[in-house]
Amino acid sequence: MEELLLTKKILNWYDLNKRQLPWRKNVSLQKKLYYTLVSEFMLQQTQVVIVIPYFNKFIKEIPDLKTLTKFKNKKLIKLWEGLGYYSRARNLKKTSQIIIKKFKGKIPDNFEDLKSLPGIGNYTANAILAIAFNKPYIPLGWKYRKNFKTISLFKKKK
Repeated sequence: MEELLLTKKILNWYDLNKRQLPWRKNVSLQKKLYYTLVSEFMLQQTQVVIVIPYFNKFIKEIPDLKTLTKFKNKKLIKLWEGLGYYSRARNLKKTSQIIIKKFKGKIPDNFEDLKSLPGIGNYTANAILAIAFNKPYIPLGWKYRKNFKTISLFKKKK
């Protein structure tokens, strides 16, 4: 009961305070899935405020998975320039190619399939499932997981 109340409070707070971000626009499901995939790759190791202009430029140039699969690597890296960690751009393209071939153009909606894609770890898989598919997954970074473990150990010792 207490957990449900906390969950409701957190979700209520989020509804009132969430930022307006370009990848959260009210768009078709297909675009929402693609925008979530692209933004989550960009947000790995990069602050939101830095990602926003890159995301907008990226989506204008590469509006969908099929376009991304055929996009020239040199142009992709140029488009990514300034974000750093260029392996993310290469992995995003590899991921899009696998999604087109293996998953018939549909971004997987389960943890194992997402984790099998290049550049997608636990956090990114959880984020995609929660944000794009509205599934009950929580993307938590290692610092937060460590804090929650410490809190739960402390409660057990009481």
